[in-house]
Amino acid sequence: MAIDDLQIVERLRETLAAGDRDQVTDLIDELGKGGLARVLTELEEDERIKLWYTLEPEDAAGHFDELPDVQVVATLESLAPDHAARILDVVPSDSQADYISDIETDDRERILEAMLPEEAEDARRLLEYKDDVAGGLMRTEFLAYPEDMTIEGLLEALRNIGEDVRNYEIQYIYVTDRTGTLVGVLQLRDILLRSRTRMLNEVMIAGPSTVRDNDSLDKLEDLFDRVQYLAVPVVDDRHRLLGVLSRHDVEEALGERQEDEYLKSLGIVGGEELRSMPVFLRARRRLSWLSVNIILNIVAASVIAARQDTLEAVIALAVFLPIISDMSGCTGNQAVAVSMRELALGIARPNDAFRVWRQEFAVGLINGVALGGLLGFAAWLWKGNPWLGAVIAVAMVANTIVAVSIGGVVPLVLKRMHFDPALASGPILTTITDVCGFLLVLSLAAAMIERLV
Repeated sequence: MAIDDLQIVERLRETLAAGDRDQVTDLIDELGKGGLARVLTELEEDERIKLWYTLEPEDAAGHFDELPDVQVVATLESLAPDHAARILDVVPSDSQADYISDIETDDRERILEAMLPEEAEDARRLLEYKDDVAGGLMRTEFLAYPEDMTIEGLLEALRNIGEDVRNYEIQYIYVTDRTGTLVGVLQLRDILLRSRTRMLNEVMIAGPSTVRDNDSLDKLEDLFDRVQYLAVPVVDDRHRLLGVLSRHDVEEALGERQEDEYLKSLGIVGGEELRSMPVFLRARRRLSWLSVNIILNIVAASVIAARQDTLEAVIALAVFLPIISDMSGCTGNQAVAVSMRELALGIARPNDAFRVWRQEFAVGLINGVALGGLLGFAAWLWKGNPWLGAVIAVAMVANTIVAVSIGGVVPLVLKRMHFDPALASGPILTTITDVCGFLLVLSLAAAMIERLV
């Protein structure tokens, strides 16, 4: 932590002890982006709790955007339900639902009961959606008015609610019929440059682009890639307006998904991890993955142990074993990535395993021949033995085919078995490619031992 931050931590401790709310707010504002998250890790738990009680609910909610979700959730769980509710009441609806969904069930219900009835109702409705669909990402703060209202009436309505919508992100004003069905959208110039006696349905843009509340994140990504909208309305199957989805919310969700998949591939399971979390919790989460990996590595190592005599006789093989293992792992991971992407887009389904295997086999054969030829030629040049080059080349070709076949098919099989492909594909691929690579090299070498020594 920077010296300036450490100084602010000490000043913050003194100010919290004195209960000076204005000074606490000023000190936090001095921290800049990311500063609050760092400072919170330096404070004791009772100091962190006191900080959130000292801040006004509106200020506390504003600072939640600067913190990782796991830190926000831990904060809300540490506060009394009524105080947590007061903060959540002023948090934007999309973030509000995300935070509440991660809170322990008992605490969640107590907080919801303490929230404003309208806010709690919105939160419960959003909690029914998955995190990666339009309904789970949308905001329920939007402006919508009936189509038979005049522009004069709209302007009067906007003047009356000006203070109430200060936290809304308003790009458009939506027009609905009496049943709440979306019929059009208004831009500000449509309001300002038209006669005030005109009806909204006379100046609106009819038939605006929409997304369904159950549209997937990948479908939303494709939409915002094709169009330059800042936001789109979210509707149900009857075309009733439910909320608004912004480009920023979709981009943020995509970034979170990529980060989650990356952490899973490294064995960080059970959600986000921060070093401010309890040590034993962090250790337990990592150990659950590492324990499986050590068993899988023992399986791979047992293949080498079983062919120890061959390896001792042709020690040059030891140089190529990790190369074949690593290159096969790389090609297999490429196939895993493509299958994961196609599963997400709905292009591939679990019962497409044979089709995927055939397509990956062709790619694996071409790349395997190229890589095997290069590596085998290097082995030949190094030791001057063409048979050694042949062993290495054949093993590389065969293991590349195995790797892309496993990498392409395993995510589909795991999906069919209701396991998480992002979490389980990596260790399965690594173990199989290691075992097959070692077995191929050492078995081929054993069969040709007289020509290699």
